[in-house]
Amino acid sequence: MTPSTPQNKCSQGSKPGIWAKLNSDLKSPWLIHLKGALFVLAGIAAAVAVFIQIPSLTTAVLLGVMVWAFCRFYYYLFYVLERYLGREKKFAGIFDAVKYLLFGSRNKK
Repeated sequence: MTPSTPQNKCSQGSKPGIWAKLNSDLKSPWLIHLKGALFVLAGIAAAVAVFIQIPSLTTAVLLGVMVWAFCRFYYYLFYVLERYLGREKKFAGIFDAVKYLLFGSRNKK
């Protein structure tokens, strides 16, 4: 890059390695556990906020069923599809798994 070329602030900026560090997979067990704990805290905070707005037994039961159902769906996407239904490679994430469910193996290159 020449000095006269304008540089986008969203691109790598003055620290060329920082975007690669932010965009890479987590390797530290401590950070992985912290990320999991933050997901739990975010879920609890959202459930408490909903329950505060509509405090009833029905709301509590529906929140519980919702959490259980989404956990089972996650298990289905990342365990059942890979282990029992012959998926030859692991999914990259939820969107990859849903794309596989919707379009099957038609997207193979």
